[in-house]
Amino acid sequence: MDHAVSVGQRRKEPEVMRRVGLKMALLAVVAFIAPAAAWDGLNVKNCTWCHGTSGQGYMVAPRLAGQRPAYIFKQIRDFREHTRDNPFSRQYMWGAVAALDPGAARDLAAYFATIQPKPANDGDPTLAAAGRTIYMEGIPEANIAACYACHGPNGVGVRDIPRLGGLAYFYLKARLEQWGQGYHSGVGTPMPIVARQLGPAEIEALASYLSFVR
Repeated sequence: MDHAVSVGQRRKEPEVMRRVGLKMALLAVVAFIAPAAAWDGLNVKNCTWCHGTSGQGYMVAPRLAGQRPAYIFKQIRDFREHTRDNPFSRQYMWGAVAALDPGAARDLAAYFATIQPKPANDGDPTLAAAGRTIYMEGIPEANIAACYACHGPNGVGVRDIPRLGGLAYFYLKARLEQWGQGYHSGVGTPMPIVARQLGPAEIEALASYLSFVR
């Protein structure tokens, strides 16, 4: 917290943001004291170190801003329980959330959900139309249902089903490829089954389209 901020100003801050500040500080402490091997030599200070000061993400670290709070909370739990098991989850997130209790996780989820999300706009615009068709109509001949059936027509998600609209192309592409390789994002998710039926061109188109969705 900025020491230049007066006591009076701090009292006016929303309670959840004050609590989140404390939780992020806790993450910083955990990162500094964690074994070097667990952090691959990196000084991971807090959520915003990888996900950006406004939660908009950096390529492999997804945008958290505007994400469904129930989804963020569930993912933190899945990281802690090691059921989200892709390589970056193992390398970074398993250790990052190890000290977070459920209350802290809910505070972080609530905080990031209040930030206005910005679309990444980093996909291939020439593939956006094909990606939109896959998203809205699925691929009937491959028995793949339309993505919007779960994620909504604008990719905003619902409850613990994530918001996809505007996420970075690189992140979306990597996640679809990892699901196809057999990695998981939690217990009971259908995504590994769905992703295994998507070819490289279909993944490219879908990830490109979603990166432009507002």
